[in-house]
Amino acid sequence: MPPSPAPAPQSSWTAQPAHAPAPAASRTGLQAYVLVAAAALAVAALVSSVLLWQKLGGMQEQLARQSAESSAQAVEARTLARQAQEQARDAVARLSVLEARMSEVALQRTQLEELIQSLSRSRDENLVVDIDAALRLAQQQAQLTGSLEPLVAALKSAQQRIERAAQPRLAPVQRAIARDLDRLARANVTDTAGLLARLDELVRLVDDLPVQNDVALAGSAHRLARAGQQTSSADGGGALPWWRAALQNVWQRMQDEARQLVRVRRIDQPEAMLLAPEQAFFLRENLKLKLLNARLALLAHQYDAARADLAAASAALNKYFDPTSRRTQNVATLLQQAQASIKAAELPRVDDTLAALATAAAGR
Repeated sequence: MPPSPAPAPQSSWTAQPAHAPAPAASRTGLQAYVLVAAAALAVAALVSSVLLWQKLGGMQEQLARQSAESSAQAVEARTLARQAQEQARDAVARLSVLEARMSEVALQRTQLEELIQSLSRSRDENLVVDIDAALRLAQQQAQLTGSLEPLVAALKSAQQRIERAAQPRLAPVQRAIARDLDRLARANVTDTAGLLARLDELVRLVDDLPVQNDVALAGSAHRLARAGQQTSSADGGGALPWWRAALQNVWQRMQDEARQLVRVRRIDQPEAMLLAPEQAFFLRENLKLKLLNARLALLAHQYDAARADLAAASAALNKYFDPTSRRTQNVATLLQQAQASIKAAELPRVDDTLAALATAAAGR
């Protein structure tokens, strides 16, 4: 409330007498001026107080409004902070779950990689073991048969399997196989299979060989030759009368019988002519045994023994059998070819490939 105006000061002086009016009037004007000034000051103070009160009320309202807004913002901030904390906790929980899953996935991946490597290593090891066993078996077959075909086939099969595997650690094995194949291609060995077939053919032809003292066969051969000459002459000069042909046939038979009674020929080996007819069977069987011994020696890779048996068979053939017979000449030719085909060369080995396989199996 504005202050009430101050009461007019009580003058301590009493009314002046009438003979002094000028100083009293001046004092009255001064008092009125003072009162006006005091009233103006009071009004100004009142107005300023009202203005200050209004301003203070506005400030209080503004402060109250700002305080309410701040409170609302604080509540909202706390709510957002609480939500952020909850989201952070959820994110941390999810992150921990993801980390756990990531660790599980990493562990499973590691185990899977180890399993794949183990399977690949096992496959490579099985491939190496299979190739090694196949090559050793082929080498034994080559030693038994004397042929390089089993070794060459086993090496080519191993080369194809390694190419399909496409493993860099098996590259040294592939190079070793190529070297061994080159060495086998340049090797010169005995064709055991061909020799065995040739010896079987010789054994089959022995039963038909004529011995030197076989008179009946010689006479029949001579008659066959004469019959062929007659046939050729008849074809060339015309057909003979039947009576003349019959007489000529009788005459030739008489000549053949006479020739069989007495024969004159050169004998370089008397034991061949003294051979009894029943001994010819044992002679042929003995020749067969020599050829079979040569066959067994070839299978055992005893080339010296095979050559000795073939030489003994050739000597018996030249000594006891008719050298003018075509069958004897064919057998002699086959024996010479067999003797020329026998070589004492050792079969090449695949040591480079076996060493490379051993190194690959050891994992180096």
